[in-house]
Amino acid sequence: MNEPKKIAILRGINVGGKRKILMADLKMLCEKLELQEVKTYIQSGNLIFSSHEQNSDIENKLEKTISDEYGFEVPVIVRTSTELLSLVNKNPFYNSKADINKLHITFLKFRAAKEDIDHVLTCTHEPDRFIIDGKEVFLYCEGKYHQSKLTNNFFEKKLKVPATTRNWKTILKLLELSKY
Repeated sequence: MNEPKKIAILRGINVGGKRKILMADLKMLCEKLELQEVKTYIQSGNLIFSSHEQNSDIENKLEKTISDEYGFEVPVIVRTSTELLSLVNKNPFYNSKADINKLHITFLKFRAAKEDIDHVLTCTHEPDRFIIDGKEVFLYCEGKYHQSKLTNNFFEKKLKVPATTRNWKTILKLLELSKY
């Protein structure tokens, strides 16, 4: 039986010349952790691989190994390809007429506390919009993401949860690469 495809999304590597990890080195590190069929996608820390291990176990192993190897902490969030497909299908901003350049998703390491969600839902930054659904935040940014107030740091601070954000083109490519 094939091992399930999974996607690991690393927070804050290779941004602005800081916290550098070469993708070839990251791939080798994953292979040492016995992850199978490891692929990387762009320099911002996206991994596709196969494994029967629990997502949280993989997250912990990768975080510890990166810290030991490179001397800095990198939050890692893992989702299965099935979970990623479900997210694509349930994004309330994604349809046949959507401009995917305006769509992003913030992955939360774990579910935020209800009171923190309630608080962040009172924040509006029109014309940008967001919907929190479990461990993800679906984003629609009218302008450029880097100009929006609905940044990764905004959600981490307000929800008190480690997070990382990807644009919709990256999400669709990761889904494509994770197919059997």
